[in-house]
Amino acid sequence: MSVDLTDIEARVLGALIEKEITTPDYYPLSLNALVNACNQKSNRDPVVAYDEHVVRKAIGELQAQKLAAVLTGRDHRVPKYRHWAWETLGLGNREMALLCVMLLRGPQTPGELKGRTERMHPFDDLESVESCLQRLVDREAGALAAKLPRQPGSRESRYLHLLSGDAPPAAAASANAAAPAAIPADPSRQVAIGSSRDERIASLESKVISMEGKIDDLVAMFDDFRKQFE
Repeated sequence: MSVDLTDIEARVLGALIEKEITTPDYYPLSLNALVNACNQKSNRDPVVAYDEHVVRKAIGELQAQKLAAVLTGRDHRVPKYRHWAWETLGLGNREMALLCVMLLRGPQTPGELKGRTERMHPFDDLESVESCLQRLVDREAGALAAKLPRQPGSRESRYLHLLSGDAPPAAAASANAAAPAAIPADPSRQVAIGSSRDERIASLESKVISMEGKIDDLVAMFDDFRKQFE
């Protein structure tokens, strides 16, 4: 099945996937909770300020592509929203976690993805992240991710999701060519301290992101609870 999402639809889908995994007791989401999830300031790039009309329209488009549903009836005091990405895309937990973070933050390196997927699926090491990303790239039913050319001075290539169309290799190559050349590092020092430093940074980032995400989840849940009595 071909999927082609706008940036807004990608953000809404990513928010639904994230909240299903990280706060299952409060999923499916009300419209208010979904808007808050899209607009939260942690683990989002860029930070946005969607209103209910924009999010409701995006849900309609996701429904048309069999990626979301609206739940109504006596079991729900207000309409609730859920995604169908598991069923439509046929992904496992690891792949879904990586895809979710790419939907929410755009192109990222394996190291960044490892830190930011900690709350959804803790990967053992960078090799397991890269292996999982490669499965998304080589997927028989159609690639869901692509590897971008490595930027000058960067030790890792970035990966992006393909739910919003094909990867733009020409644009990526142009951006890389325009970037200033990096000063070569001393290989011996890079081997000695580079990897351990990266691991410490990734660990700290994952802890901060996890704490920020939990705070945002609590705020969204409180706002959602309060709105039911307004």
